Amino acid sequence: MSQIGTKRAHALAKAATLIEALPWLERFHGRTVVVKYGGHAMADEALRHAFAEDIVFLRYAGLRPVIVHGGGPQINEALARHGIESSFTAGLRVTTPEAMEVVRMVLVGQVNRDVVGLINRHGAFAVGMSGEDANLFTAERKPAMVDGAPVDIGQVGEIVEIEVSAVHSLLADGRIPVISSIARGDDGEIYNVNADTAAAALAVALDASKLIVLTDVEGLYADWPASDEVIDHLTADELAALLPGLSAGMVPKMEACLRSVRGGVPQAHVLDGRVLHSLLLEVFTDEGIGTMVVPS
Repeated sequence: MSQIGTKRAHALAKAATLIEALPWLERFHGRTVVVKYGGHAMADEALRHAFAEDIVFLRYAGLRPVIVHGGGPQINEALARHGIESSFTAGLRVTTPEAMEVVRMVLVGQVNRDVVGLINRHGAFAVGMSGEDANLFTAERKPAMVDGAPVDIGQVGEIVEIEVSAVHSLLADGRIPVISSIARGDDGEIYNVNADTAAAALAVALDASKLIVLTDVEGLYADWPASDEVIDHLTADELAALLPGLSAGMVPKMEACLRSVRGGVPQAHVLDGRVLHSLLLEVFTDEGIGTMVVPS
């Protein structure tokens, strides 16, 4: 093929990609999409920049993205520097008062600012928030369940109330809210809320069209570790039946998907955040990637 022919073929391929995106652009224009951002996608430099580009693309394409971020690797590193041991029970971080100070500092003062800064390289879009701001998240202490029994894991909270007026105001102004999953309780205590859980609760409260959870696996495996086959689509009832057998790390993510679709969100997705531009592949292509959960 001649050089001109090669260029034309590349141009046609790009045009085909844009045309494939058209029905999804029509479907989601003006709709709110909540993205839980965490895992390896936050640690790898190329992936961090690609995530910011994807979010800005969604905004320019007419969607209204809202980010809820975690920060597990950054928290682990900071706790280690402060000589505080990291431990988990039932997939949730055990959070002592000393650990809570570090978690709050890292999520609000470091990770949130980093995400906001990367997005705002492309325009004045992102506004950082904590779940404490404008009483966005109100939480109460949440025990972990181990073999059916509650276990106290410190200042770990479960959201009991959401006040989304500030988020609505930002979205109406064309901004991209970037939210850290710290919450305040009615008792004045500060709580560390699992970011997957916070994203699901926020998606329901905002009447979002999608919840997207970025993680470090391809999706929900049908029979892990015997098989690496990914389930591409399942209903809420099918997911509920699978939950008891899932690994501890996947439980909060899949519970978030289940809670969101049972709360009225039409679709919830678990995507591999290690894949460049995974957000765009999910939202704007016919095949999509990862695992999608829909109401039963």
